[in-house]
Amino acid sequence: MGILKLLFITNLILLLPFQLQSANTYNVGDPVPLFVNKIGPLHNPSETYQYYELAFCHPDQVLEEKENLGEVLNGDRLANALYELEFAVNKTGAALCQQKLSSGEIANFRHAITYNFYYQMYYDDLPLWAFIGKVEEGNWTDDGMGPKYFLFTHVQFDALYNGNQVIEIHAFSDPSHAIDITEDVDVKVDFTYSVSWKRTPRPYKNRMDRYSAASLLPILQKTHWFSFVNSIVIVILLMGLLTVLFMRHLKNDIRKWSIGDEDEEKEVGWKYIHGDVFRCPTNLPLFSAILGSGTQLLSMVLILFVLAFLGVFHPYSRGTLSSSILISYILTTAIAGYSSASFCNQYAETGWERSALLAGILFLGPFLLTAFFLNILASYFRVTTALPLGTMLLIFLIFTLVAIPLLILGGVVGHRYKSHLQSFPITKKCPREIPSLSWYRKTPAQMFLVGILPFSAIALELHNLCATMWGYKIYTSPGILFVTFVILAILTSMLSVGLTYLQLAAEDHEWWWRSVLRGGSTAIFMFSYCTYFYLKSNMSGILQTAFFFGYSACMCYAFFLMLGTVSFQASLLFVGRIYHAVKSE
Repeated sequence: MGILKLLFITNLILLLPFQLQSANTYNVGDPVPLFVNKIGPLHNPSETYQYYELAFCHPDQVLEEKENLGEVLNGDRLANALYELEFAVNKTGAALCQQKLSSGEIANFRHAITYNFYYQMYYDDLPLWAFIGKVEEGNWTDDGMGPKYFLFTHVQFDALYNGNQVIEIHAFSDPSHAIDITEDVDVKVDFTYSVSWKRTPRPYKNRMDRYSAASLLPILQKTHWFSFVNSIVIVILLMGLLTVLFMRHLKNDIRKWSIGDEDEEKEVGWKYIHGDVFRCPTNLPLFSAILGSGTQLLSMVLILFVLAFLGVFHPYSRGTLSSSILISYILTTAIAGYSSASFCNQYAETGWERSALLAGILFLGPFLLTAFFLNILASYFRVTTALPLGTMLLIFLIFTLVAIPLLILGGVVGHRYKSHLQSFPITKKCPREIPSLSWYRKTPAQMFLVGILPFSAIALELHNLCATMWGYKIYTSPGILFVTFVILAILTSMLSVGLTYLQLAAEDHEWWWRSVLRGGSTAIFMFSYCTYFYLKSNMSGILQTAFFFGYSACMCYAFFLMLGTVSFQASLLFVGRIYHAVKSE
């Protein structure tokens, strides 16, 4: 446990600096940094391009802002701009530049307007957005021949300040300042902007609240609480069902075993397989690796929740979440090595090295293959989500120099300080023959049952999570998300324990792999819902489709490993307790 505490403390030390932000102060007339970031279609969040891919006004020398690893992973590409927004200085109709647009550049702008492209900037670390242009259909044009495409040439900046600090800023594209770019002809465009400053009593520490306000609408709050209460009710009902029916039958079984009533013994099926129930599962290295990888991912998720409660994450904190996920995953590789090697050594003195290695690549391997393919696709489309070569080399070095040694260290510690199952020794050389099972006792039916019930309790939160990842919703309720995650784990555990008992009662001792598959089956329903979410959204194109299904599959695969681990550990605890109770009798 000492190594786990050390890793947790190290995580906090490394990640807490991300929340420290210096409050910038300015005097009237001081320049405030403004950076342009990226452009992209409204409905395809993964398809973003560098701002100067379109023929906007640009400085003589475009200087890209130095970014941390998280910002690069997030697809941010900040660069300097010609806009000059001095602190508390109003401007009206200030000239930005005069740009001569060629027919090709006009065509690019028209394409961007067709797909509802927006652009994003950062002003004093505050994000702001505006649209590039608009389309007027034929029914709304004077000649009725439309559609017509209009490029906005004027941006209105509305800023709020308190004392000597910037509190809020908005950008509006002025429809009254637009030029017709329907035809592919060269045209001269005068780009202008205005700035309006106003005082506000809002303190600096609350300036990010407005970005969260969109997620705190009363309807969404009511729906949140409805989902929360619905999940609690499901847990209470299942807990009551298991307590009243399941525990009563179990106590009767133990009583019948203890009094030795031969007539009643025939009703107790699970007692006959006490010599096989703890038999080594098939493909032990892979089974151990699943438990190691699932335990690692669970540890990483818990660390992220702790950081969320500490206030590390806030809306549009560039790269903080990505950096936290990366660092947490790397540091918890020791947990994967420890868990897999420790479990493997309970049944074999050798092979723990293979288990630890498999635990290190079981999730990371498919994820890196998916990310590599998507990065090639992103590079082909020249979007900002494509990682530069230097960033890929840096990530490779981090995994090589940090993750692999931690994985080995965890495996060595797990090998030397292995835990032991409290079970009966296996006395039978040959496993007991498993009787023919009814359809509802077989794996597919049980996977469906254990998958659908927990999924029904988290469906709304899953929708909010998808809307945050693939839309423009800002998730601002880590507490509700954490409780939902706990409910998911509790439901999975309870259902797994109940079905494990039914399986043992049918004299089926091969419960190890089935408990993992039962628990992980919720991920199948989660991926099905992700598919439904995509079909109902306005996302389109090869690039966005590949990103959506690639990363959604990785997320659901992670939940499969986590919930499979939770399910098995719950079943293992239950099996150990009931056979220990029988042994005590």
